[in-house]
Amino acid sequence: MTMLAALLAQAEGQGADLVTLRALVEEATEAGAARALDRIGLHDERAGADIVELRQLIQGWRDAKRSVLSAVLAWIVRAGVAALLVGIAAHLGMGDLIHR
Repeated sequence: MTMLAALLAQAEGQGADLVTLRALVEEATEAGAARALDRIGLHDERAGADIVELRQLIQGWRDAKRSVLSAVLAWIVRAGVAALLVGIAAHLGMGDLIHR
């Protein structure tokens, strides 16, 4: 049983009206949520748009990071293939063609 449920049960056992207790808890949670949103600057009518904008910014960052990692990996693979081709050419005696 959660702490809140235990407190509600205790208050009800002492004669408090359950409907009143539930209304009190609801008001307290709404006030707490409003206070938390106010503290982080999301208390006005623009808060929803701000959250959407933040999510888009985060998604853009994730996309950019993925793109950079993909490009770096592609360049590493290309460099590896080029080194392999140079090694094969040197092994086959085509070193003179490479040094020209």
